Amino acid sequence: MTSRVSGVAEPVVTGSVADLIGNTPLIRLSRFLRDIPDKVEFYAKAEWLNPGGSVKDRPAIRMVLEGERSGLLKRGQTIIDATSGNTGIAYAMIGAARGYPVKLCLPENVTPERKRILRAYGTELVFTDPLEGSDGAIRTVRRMYEGDRERYFYPDQYNNPANWWAHYDTTGPELLAQTAGRITHFIAGLGTSGTFMGTGRFLRERVAGVQLISVQPDAALHGLEGLKHMESAIVPGIYEAQFADVDLRIGTEDAYECTRRLAVEEGLLVGISSGAALAAALHVARNLDEGVIVMIFCDGGEKYLSERFWEEPAEGSLIGGTG
Repeated sequence: MTSRVSGVAEPVVTGSVADLIGNTPLIRLSRFLRDIPDKVEFYAKAEWLNPGGSVKDRPAIRMVLEGERSGLLKRGQTIIDATSGNTGIAYAMIGAARGYPVKLCLPENVTPERKRILRAYGTELVFTDPLEGSDGAIRTVRRMYEGDRERYFYPDQYNNPANWWAHYDTTGPELLAQTAGRITHFIAGLGTSGTFMGTGRFLRERVAGVQLISVQPDAALHGLEGLKHMESAIVPGIYEAQFADVDLRIGTEDAYECTRRLAVEEGLLVGISSGAALAAALHVARNLDEGVIVMIFCDGGEKYLSERFWEEPAEGSLIGGTG
């Protein structure tokens, strides 16, 4: 906001950290033009600029507020859920701001950076078998919740419709406005699937002919933290397998390569799922004459700097995917 008198930007005053969630910018990726047809435009939704550092701030605040509104979340209860990291960080931030303790189940092999962030918020962590991935965390939190329902508020991000409604009400309208309705292709990775399902539903209702493209790993054993290989995982209740116009499978090395390229070529230090989204976008763009492709960049790269892929670039990797 700029003062009419001085022309100096006035400080933004907000009531809480929750007021800072959403309204993230859309960034045009210009350095990849050599890889795509001239009339194809690439845009990334900069979700790492949310106060908790990821797209998961949106559903987390919605699920907490819905819990308060419905009476399911009461003072003195602990927020508990399974997470691969980002939703947990959002819960931790919101819980601290609103006065709720938070307890999270997550795979033991999540990055050290995520563990440190969660502990900084005072969150209680329960680590699960890394070989079971997020599914192991889901099974553990369900057992804990069933053992003491009065103690816990369990939002259950994988099955809570407030997850995808958060994106229907915020992410979708923002993209429509930011592209002036010109969006032709929407790309998002599948974890809980809330971002893809909610934003996709909104865009399909408002933009004729828009293509909705989901992204998931190409194998059960993968290194794309936060994304699910649906055939081998506990499928979220909010996910509809037939909803996407195209479902692309991206290899781990291709996602790593794109993540490194985004840092070096665009100055965007983002997470691995963002690299997977870019790999999918490159695959889609090669089959287009023109279009406006928008992808979700879920989080920043700071939480992944301990990963070895930053130091060991893949050689001869082919960016692409299979439908």
